[in-house]
Amino acid sequence: MTHHDTIIALATPSGNGAIAILRLSGADAIAIADSVFRSVKTGKSLQNQKTHSLHLGHIVEDKRVIDEVLVSLFKNPNSYTGEDVVEISCHGSTYIQQEILQLCLRKGCRMATAGEFTLRAFLNGKLDLSQAEAVADLIASDNEASHQMAMQQMRGGFSSEIAKLREELLNFASLIELELDFAEEDVEFADRSQFKALIERIGFVLKRLIDSFAVGNVIKNGIPVAIVGEPNVGKSTLLNALLNEDRAIVSEIAGTTRDTIEDEISIGGIGFRFIDTAGIRETKDVVESIGIKKTFEKIDQAQVVLFLVSGTQLVSEVEKMESFIVEVEKVRNKFPQKQLIVILNKIDEIGAQDLEALVAALKTHASQLIPISAKTGAGVEELTDALLNLINTGALRNNETIVTNSRHYDALLKAFAEIQMVKEGLETDISGDLLAIDIRQALYHFGEITGEITNDDLLGNIFANFCIGK
Repeated sequence: MTHHDTIIALATPSGNGAIAILRLSGADAIAIADSVFRSVKTGKSLQNQKTHSLHLGHIVEDKRVIDEVLVSLFKNPNSYTGEDVVEISCHGSTYIQQEILQLCLRKGCRMATAGEFTLRAFLNGKLDLSQAEAVADLIASDNEASHQMAMQQMRGGFSSEIAKLREELLNFASLIELELDFAEEDVEFADRSQFKALIERIGFVLKRLIDSFAVGNVIKNGIPVAIVGEPNVGKSTLLNALLNEDRAIVSEIAGTTRDTIEDEISIGGIGFRFIDTAGIRETKDVVESIGIKKTFEKIDQAQVVLFLVSGTQLVSEVEKMESFIVEVEKVRNKFPQKQLIVILNKIDEIGAQDLEALVAALKTHASQLIPISAKTGAGVEELTDALLNLINTGALRNNETIVTNSRHYDALLKAFAEIQMVKEGLETDISGDLLAIDIRQALYHFGEITGEITNDDLLGNIFANFCIGK
């Protein structure tokens, strides 16, 4: 894979705006920009200017002035891509953007493909592969937690940890390989006790990183929370209270919500995707039955289940308590891995004594029970606090490495399996040549993460998911 030509792309979102930025990168980036740029006062040539400098002037074609612009110069190797980079800040008219873009294309540029600027940064050693992937995560981050994880990875926290383990393992691998060259002399260069300690430590770190993926993945993608319960218990009202807007239709008519409604908010810097589902009940309505079926599908996809019950129904209909407990147990048994919170809603419509009795009765069947009024907002803050407590954010607060990328997770699993093989080999005292095979495989999977071992297909798949211009 070679990238020696000069590329150009719009680095800001398409459409009208106050300003737009076009980015060029490559050996001829400054020369091409210089051929269409005219300084306002001095007539200076961009090719003779210092790196990291700004220049006011006009973009012209022949004698036609297209726009007044500000040109930023970044000379290699001190640029994002490691090549000569020029950024043209122009007025945000789509006409102006296209005129400058087409002019540069006629002067010898090529349209950049998705993620090609970051790909060049990787190929030129400005970023390793895990850092490059973090750039895409940073652009996609929509809450404080996902932003923090992407920044930590982009700064090299994850890759430096992996690189350090790989270097230590490589040093011992070299000694093991050296032993093979002197096999007939029966010498031992690698201290087996030190090697065992290293393997134990590597295994511990890998296990921690692998375990962090469960938290990192849900934080990155937003934690799905299903709001379930019988019709007319206040599910849509709760969703509206959490979102602080009238997102779901609220009505006294049971079965108003016949499909799932989803929306995402940030609570304490963590993204939560709330799913308002159709009420669970026996029904002959074909459309409502489909909605109820989807409810169970959404519960299966959710990380957390909020099971609502109306306090007014429990007070007025004694048999409701028993049927509700049966439904809670049904959900708990069908989805034992889900975090289940029972919500006693409409507490503003019942007396204090009735509320106390209901809480006491439900607590024997619900490990986590929160009384609220979705209508007035009472108890909603306690609910949001409970949701945050379910998520392990300690690693975020302590700035620990959290794995969020499924490709990294897969490579870590494979590396961990090979490390376990090395550990077993040391315990059973297998020959150095067999030990070396497992070590090489572990090193291979470490290299996959940072991009020290890669191929064109892998790079194509990774950078195809980037936006054009980055």
